Amino acid sequence: MTEVVKMEGVQKSFGKTKALSDVSFTVESGEVVGFIGPNGSGKSTTIRILLGIIRRNGGNAEIFGMDVWKNSLEIHKRISYVPGDVNLWGSLTGGEIIDLFMKLHGGGDKERRDYLIKRFELDTKKKAKNYSKGNRQKVGLIAALSVQSDLYIFDEPTSGLDPLMESIFQEEIEKLKNAGKSILLSSHILSEVERLADKVVIVRKGEIVETGTLDELRYLTRSTVEMETKGDIGVMADVAGVFDFEQDGNKATFSAEQEHLNEILLAAGKLDVIKFDSSPPTLEDLFMRHYEG
Repeated sequence: MTEVVKMEGVQKSFGKTKALSDVSFTVESGEVVGFIGPNGSGKSTTIRILLGIIRRNGGNAEIFGMDVWKNSLEIHKRISYVPGDVNLWGSLTGGEIIDLFMKLHGGGDKERRDYLIKRFELDTKKKAKNYSKGNRQKVGLIAALSVQSDLYIFDEPTSGLDPLMESIFQEEIEKLKNAGKSILLSSHILSEVERLADKVVIVRKGEIVETGTLDELRYLTRSTVEMETKGDIGVMADVAGVFDFEQDGNKATFSAEQEHLNEILLAAGKLDVIKFDSSPPTLEDLFMRHYEG
């Protein structure tokens, strides 16, 4: 796999405010990277640097092996981008704007455009000034997905969409993923990232605090265990690695640390187990680990 996006130690300040102090991550060819963090963590600033909209103060940032600031025009020919709040020309219709965006990019697939318009249920004859936020997002998404790009950058792309449209967006991203496209997805919908991403990058206060696949990061948090036994289940509360133990008769739920799972299973095996369900930590668990405090 080759590196499509490469950021190393990127820094950015606005006056005395330091927005990014150390941002380093990569997006490989054919990889979907989930870029997550709360408002003010540095996600959008990072994306604007990648797009060549603002200039970094330090570090290295490349797309397709080219400097994102010096070669932004060349880079833009091969990328599609959708921001979290799409601004449109109010006097033009949605259809006219989609066609304009496609023409600016260098063409596009009209059959795919028509397919996406139908999928996203967009009335393309309406003027943009009469669109809701969700419909403005649809215009941006349809335009971006109607052209062939090597890298797709989405910054909160489903903001304003209803759950059905969110699901359709996810299905279309999965198609891009299966086609080997590279995708950087910044989203506040953690289930969306969990479903689509090969790798997750968590940013906090302008620094990358975790990066890796979900499987690689799951060790950071505890699994949730639901258990029912014939024996005295209360003894499980004292087993190493068991936390947040709650008992209801011969049933219990608790959190289990990964490194102690073997001890927990050995202890459970002595109690004549009726039920033992273990759920791995979710992306939300991983995210909250870094923001609870």
